[in-house]
Amino acid sequence: MHDIRAIRENPAEFDAQLARRGLSPLSPEILALDEARRTAIHAAETAKAEQNSASKQVGAAKAKGDEAEFERLRALVAEKKAEVAQMQSEASELDAKLRDLLMTVPNLPLADVPEGENEEQNVEIKRWGNPRNFSFTPKEHYELPAVGTAMDFETAAKLSGSRFVVLKGGVARVHRALAQFMLDLHVDKHDLSENITPVLVRDEAMLGTGQLPKFAEDSYQTTNGWWLIPTAEVTLTNYASGEVMEESALPQRMCAHTNCFRSEAGSAGKDTSGMLRQHQFEKVEMVTLCTPETAIDEHERMTGCAEAVLEALGLPYRRIVLCTGDMGFGAQKTYDLEVWLPGQNTYREISSVSTCGTFQARRMNGRYKPADGGKPEFIATLNGSGLAVGRCLIAVLENGQEEDGSVTLPAALHPYLGGKTRLVDGKLV
Repeated sequence: MHDIRAIRENPAEFDAQLARRGLSPLSPEILALDEARRTAIHAAETAKAEQNSASKQVGAAKAKGDEAEFERLRALVAEKKAEVAQMQSEASELDAKLRDLLMTVPNLPLADVPEGENEEQNVEIKRWGNPRNFSFTPKEHYELPAVGTAMDFETAAKLSGSRFVVLKGGVARVHRALAQFMLDLHVDKHDLSENITPVLVRDEAMLGTGQLPKFAEDSYQTTNGWWLIPTAEVTLTNYASGEVMEESALPQRMCAHTNCFRSEAGSAGKDTSGMLRQHQFEKVEMVTLCTPETAIDEHERMTGCAEAVLEALGLPYRRIVLCTGDMGFGAQKTYDLEVWLPGQNTYREISSVSTCGTFQARRMNGRYKPADGGKPEFIATLNGSGLAVGRCLIAVLENGQEEDGSVTLPAALHPYLGGKTRLVDGKLV
């Protein structure tokens, strides 16, 4: 969430940063709740002190035989006790209202994030690789003869409905090889720690990373209250929940390959063909826990890890920095990596890498103990795709397609495919 002290000290700056995200001022509402809460707490503490003072005097009045004073003090004790209970209840209610309001306020952008209202104002800052010149009209992934029936949307629709897919044969193996290749690269070359995490989590985990309460409709919940994770960001980041880490243990750089689940609320009619936008998909996620002072460097490092996957596979891409109006709820700054898809003749997102500052750590109370012995401080958190496996499969298939209908596969995958180098009619050859 947000540091209430910072809002008290500079409400105009807080509102100015919200305005960069296209939001109206919120500091008056926040500070009014905060003031009412603090007033109720002070009133409860005052009444409690008066109750304690009167309680001490009750015995003395009884000992003196002053019945009138005894009854007056006893009534005062009862009155103050009821007042304390009322003020404490009011303070608790106001505290919950303030917390609920702050839970819905997005993170504040860093100063160097470009201003804008939507994706049209995002800024491209890097390109790598040159899109291939085809001597024929390239097809989209689901139209490729090399894929054949190994990408089966009809069976998936029978089993689960729209926006699911069944992968078979050589296509399934390429998909698996991509995930293994990504994990090996991140663990062996990028020094990330591999994890296998649950895909079912409690409310608290989704609250911690910002999926709840505002974006509940974007995720799936089971009948007994668990949530299906939209990304392993939820599980990996929540390792810090309620913890106080030693600064010497930071940074913690992690990765995990999981299934991910998203309802895609609000995306009706968008990217309905093929595998581009699915309710269930696989992703290799990266998460870093670090000190706030190192978060900017870690953001560049994590983005480089994601780019290294694309470069090793020979896939042209570009890096863009998202504008204030297109950033995710919990991000301070986000880089999107967009891979070239010749079948669509455009770049499409394949990774989003964000630094969140202490925003998520405040929500989950994740802290570290400074090496100099100071009081615990909130950690910084970062997350990024390294990469979305299904979208990477799409890019590999479309960029490697040949005029004879086959697909030439990247050399980096050959060791994971038993030395096979091409895909023909759904089979590896």
